[in-house]
Amino acid sequence: MQNEEFQRPDPDKFLKHIAKEESEEGHLRLFFGMCAGVGKTYAMLEAARKAKQAGIEVVIGVVETHKRAETEELVEGLEVIPLKEITYRGAHFREMNLDAILARRPQLVLVDELAHTNIDGSRHTKRYQDVLELLSHGIDVYTTLNVQHLESRANTVQEITGMKIRETVSDTVFERANDIELIDITPDELLQRLAEGKVYTKENSKLAIQNFFKKGNLTALREMALRLTAEHVDKDLLDYKSEKGINTTWKSGQRLMVAIGTSPFSANLLRWARRLAYSIEAPWIAVYVDNDPHISEKGKELLLQNFNLAKELGAEVITIQDTDIISALIRVARENNVTQIIVGKSRPQGLLAWIESRRFIRNLIGRSGEIDIYMVGGEKIADDQKQKLKLSRFNQSPLWQYTAVFCTLSCAILAIYFHQPSISYQSVSILLLFFMTLLPLFGLGPGPIMLGAIMSAVCWDYFFIPPLRTFHISKTEDVLMLIMFFIVASVSGVLASKLRVQQRFLRQREIRTSALYNLAKSLSTAPGINDVIEIARSHIEITFSTKASIILAAPEGTLSPETHPSSSFQLNDSEWNIANWVFTNDHKAGKFTSTLPNSDYIFYPLGSLRGCLGVVIIAPPGDVRLTFEQESLLSTIVVQVANAVEREHLNELAKSSLLHAESEKLFNTLFNSISHELKTPITTIITAKSALEESVTIKQAPFLSGLTEEISKASERLLRLVENFLDIARLESGNVRLKLEWNSMEDLLNSVVARLTPELRGHTLQINWKVEPELFMFDFALLQQAIINIVHNAIEYTPEGTSIEIVYDQISENAVLSIKDNGPGIPSGSLTKVFQKFYRDPSAKAGGTGLGLSISKGFIEAHKGKIRVTNNSDGGAKFQIMLPLTK
Repeated sequence: MQNEEFQRPDPDKFLKHIAKEESEEGHLRLFFGMCAGVGKTYAMLEAARKAKQAGIEVVIGVVETHKRAETEELVEGLEVIPLKEITYRGAHFREMNLDAILARRPQLVLVDELAHTNIDGSRHTKRYQDVLELLSHGIDVYTTLNVQHLESRANTVQEITGMKIRETVSDTVFERANDIELIDITPDELLQRLAEGKVYTKENSKLAIQNFFKKGNLTALREMALRLTAEHVDKDLLDYKSEKGINTTWKSGQRLMVAIGTSPFSANLLRWARRLAYSIEAPWIAVYVDNDPHISEKGKELLLQNFNLAKELGAEVITIQDTDIISALIRVARENNVTQIIVGKSRPQGLLAWIESRRFIRNLIGRSGEIDIYMVGGEKIADDQKQKLKLSRFNQSPLWQYTAVFCTLSCAILAIYFHQPSISYQSVSILLLFFMTLLPLFGLGPGPIMLGAIMSAVCWDYFFIPPLRTFHISKTEDVLMLIMFFIVASVSGVLASKLRVQQRFLRQREIRTSALYNLAKSLSTAPGINDVIEIARSHIEITFSTKASIILAAPEGTLSPETHPSSSFQLNDSEWNIANWVFTNDHKAGKFTSTLPNSDYIFYPLGSLRGCLGVVIIAPPGDVRLTFEQESLLSTIVVQVANAVEREHLNELAKSSLLHAESEKLFNTLFNSISHELKTPITTIITAKSALEESVTIKQAPFLSGLTEEISKASERLLRLVENFLDIARLESGNVRLKLEWNSMEDLLNSVVARLTPELRGHTLQINWKVEPELFMFDFALLQQAIINIVHNAIEYTPEGTSIEIVYDQISENAVLSIKDNGPGIPSGSLTKVFQKFYRDPSAKAGGTGLGLSISKGFIEAHKGKIRVTNNSDGGAKFQIMLPLTK
């Protein structure tokens, strides 16, 4: 059964593996190095050429060759997606064309310099966000990255090199990489390449060697790159073993695990493990097996101190609930590929404790297999700190449980004894066994259960088995019955007690899981940062029956000067100083901690990869300390809240970037409109005005008529432009209110023709009625403007001499209006984009704002109608409008 328990897969890891296999996201391969010049781009291009030879469709999204001849040779023969031209503040820039790559949809795309910051006007702020979007569409990506650009390492690199790293990549992207290929050369070799001008020009190389590219700096960066790659490989190994169900330990590297508990010796054990881990440069974890639901307050305090010490010493802390300590330790060790387990050598007091200690050590060594076991002796501690080690579960139950079992069984045995003449001694055993099965239902521990089994067997023998009031048993079958009675009573009682403990553990897990699920569900649907804070605060207060407040960081990077409006209490000056300290140092402080413990509150930092985002403050009721389970749950909740706050900040940043991009787009569109749409009619009017001021012009009637006609056209053009800007502003603001009145479609179309009569010269407009139009309710002015924009679009993009046809029909209580032309039609790539604001087909002639069709769509949808565009089979475009016949 023990071996089967080891083979049982972790359901969470199993589900994670299934989700990973079913994921349709692309594969990310990261070419990683200590700095520029180690050959990352060269290695990426070589790998891409091998992939192409293997039949994989490869394109280059962006590659920076820096004019290195050997690198440019590798680019030849690979398809290159042209870069996108972006104009920003009058200057022209070139960025990776994300939309073109998505439209091309290759199997593999090369994206150099992952940490690059895109120019304003791009879809994403950072290039790694472009890569994540490519991966989400199932496209594999090869990319390059230097260690100094990792967000978690940027500050360390600045301390080493003295240079501020401005472009960073989130560590989650590094962790997301499916493969990491370390491109490594020695510092001396890199310096030689710099001196030869193979990285930068010789002038720039001299400057680089004097500043960033010093041998000491390169050595430190190389060590960081090697360690990060090793850590990633270690995680890959653990994932592989988990996926394949491999439970044996592979000693490909050193990993330590130390078992701790409620003993004061655990602190010395942790320090010893830290020294060993440091000396062999190995990662280590601290494991606590929770097998006792009745830990004393002193034990809880010691346990919390041990866990805080483990975190301070840099251990990864793992807690697990199990009734079998040895099975739990071995299981955790195998899951984490631990090579050495460190346990304390106890100082047992008494024979039973000594026997139990020996049994524990012998079983742990016997079941550890290929894992090495270190037994560490504890140092002597002061008398006032001595605590009897609880290696045996039989001495963990409080005295009242033993007393209760003794009194209950005594009363039951006395009652049965006085009714002995009417009850056979065989029936007495069944009654006593029945009492034994009831005892675990009251939450008794294994110790009291064993006391009851021994007491029941002895009393049954002495008072009920003939000869009475002696321990002599004359019949062999009675001896067997006594032995079986003791075995059944003790085993059933202990197993029932174990089930009670497991039930308690399951209930605790259920509470924890339910609390985290409800919080995650609520946070995922929160529409804004204020809702996130309110949900988090109320959830903490309900879960821990306490008051809570949350303070967020201000935009300038300091702690906000006031708590959130929904907070349950306000802070005085001294408490504000503590909150600021926690925010600055990203460390817990306050009551029940080792930092500023005189406070009435506990302060938790909202830490993230981007730094501290705020502070969570709780007010524990009185002197009641949070239990270890509550502390662990609260820490997890704080992490979830921090993630939600960071998500909202990123959303705000994305909205700001999008708004900035839209503003740039609007600026460029307005500039284009002023250059073409406004300049042309204004020039026409000015020229006509100058001509009208000449007496000769006034005397020539045909020429005068032509001038007035030009002025009229120019005025109409200006009017249309102004109306379009006003209409799009109404749509964007959501202030479009329909003025519904009974109108006729015939009157509407006639008014459209009248408005467009000057523009229709050179075109033929026909109106065909398939059915007699009915009166229905619509906003005459808005629909008129919508149809005018569509017809005007047809006039602009069809050659003179062509015809435009408007067909009216009624289908299923809907008025259907089709506007067709016989021009060149709309390019297939623009059919889905013609209704977007400011969109103009690249092949369109100069001028125009790209607003007309967007306005038409908005006005039609305001009537709960629909509009779509297709190309006719015989040429030309066809706009179809469907409006409900509101009566």
